[in-house]
Amino acid sequence: MEQKTFFIKTFGCQMNERDSEIMAQSLAGYGFIEGMDMYAADLVILNTCSIRAKAEQKVMSLLGYLRKFKEKRPDMQICVAGCVAQQEGARIIERMPHVNLVIGTQNIYDLGALLEKSVSQGSQVVTGLKNDYDIPRFLPEIALPENSFSATSPALSSRFRKFVTIMQGCNNYCTYCVVPYTRGREVSRKVKDIVDEVKVLVNSGIKEITLLGQNVNSYGKTNQVDPSNAKYAFADLLKDVSEISGLARLRFTTSNPKDLTDELMRCFRDIKNLCAQFHLPVQAGSDRTLQRMNRKYTVAQYLEKVDKLHEYCPEIALTTDVIVGFPGETDEDFAETMNLLETVRFHGSFSFKYSDRPGTRASQFEDKVAEHVKSERLALFQKRQDEISIERNREYLGKVKKVMIEENDTTGAKGRTETNHIVHFTEPLSSAPGDIVNARIFFAGQHSLQGKIENQH
Repeated sequence: MEQKTFFIKTFGCQMNERDSEIMAQSLAGYGFIEGMDMYAADLVILNTCSIRAKAEQKVMSLLGYLRKFKEKRPDMQICVAGCVAQQEGARIIERMPHVNLVIGTQNIYDLGALLEKSVSQGSQVVTGLKNDYDIPRFLPEIALPENSFSATSPALSSRFRKFVTIMQGCNNYCTYCVVPYTRGREVSRKVKDIVDEVKVLVNSGIKEITLLGQNVNSYGKTNQVDPSNAKYAFADLLKDVSEISGLARLRFTTSNPKDLTDELMRCFRDIKNLCAQFHLPVQAGSDRTLQRMNRKYTVAQYLEKVDKLHEYCPEIALTTDVIVGFPGETDEDFAETMNLLETVRFHGSFSFKYSDRPGTRASQFEDKVAEHVKSERLALFQKRQDEISIERNREYLGKVKKVMIEENDTTGAKGRTETNHIVHFTEPLSSAPGDIVNARIFFAGQHSLQGKIENQH
């Protein structure tokens, strides 16, 4: 009997990428293998993101396009998962009646059973959020064929680097953000479940782990994660994971500055395999805007933590998120954001124009910034960030950096430093993906570096 194929299209953040991996492994237990062609697959899953309106529009457009393929092959199943599924629920099937299954963010672990139910009973919508939700224990125990993942699937392609979810949801209720409504209230995974999962991954050859959560800094604050230690916090988890034998590199994302403790910042000094790179979203450089965003910190407090991070780890590379054109943002507010950029000199940033998201407080604010003004401000910010990024990259010229190889073929190789900088090699190496080599940097571009192997054996 011919095996059924699935294709997962992932939109949005690393949390969604990890959720796609979980769904893929669940499907393997139901006899599915990953296919290379979305339009020829027996099952298509769109794992969606609703952080910005553009991502949501792309999903709806793709669903409309899939309709004609479903008309030709009625047995084709279409599933919408993730944050748009959670947010829109039954409205998706009302707009796109060819969709078989809509599952929310807390239901991905039940994907196989829900698919079977949708086949036998018709379209299903399962999107409820629970106040007492507990992240299921999930270990990557299923042995998958080597060719069961396509090299083009970004969430599934890495054989040496993996994401591990440590918590879901958020309690912060920033006025622009849908996450508390699409992923629920904050819940942390049990320490044992996280450590066991990392051990399985490292024993299978994974060299680098990134711990994921909407706000990892508040890990363990909402629910008890270790029966023997009621005060167990994120810094404790970093130390425990870092000590797993065979783990070469450890990263984490994302953090809210208001919950960044001194103990956590010291981890960059004390934990040797914790990479010297930190994504610390600031969102705006104006205290007035930060207050309207409900971020619960000031610019001065943010800068104080930046100084501490540099004190504990002078080589740390800092990146951030910035929203321009938030409702009520004045020219003076934007100028303060530009001043913050000059002060911190981020190695890189993700910057976006504000857009209303359904159900958020900011969507009700009346003092919206004109679209052309948002576009002008974004262009100014990104231009200066690009200039600073290349200036920061040039600081690596002549230095020897440890690079973990990601790709290596007859045309050359590519890897990544501890500071998360991409390094290109113009000739093939004798190293395999996942190996760490010493590279002397001889060229610095805006988005990447070039290096030559130093003392390769």
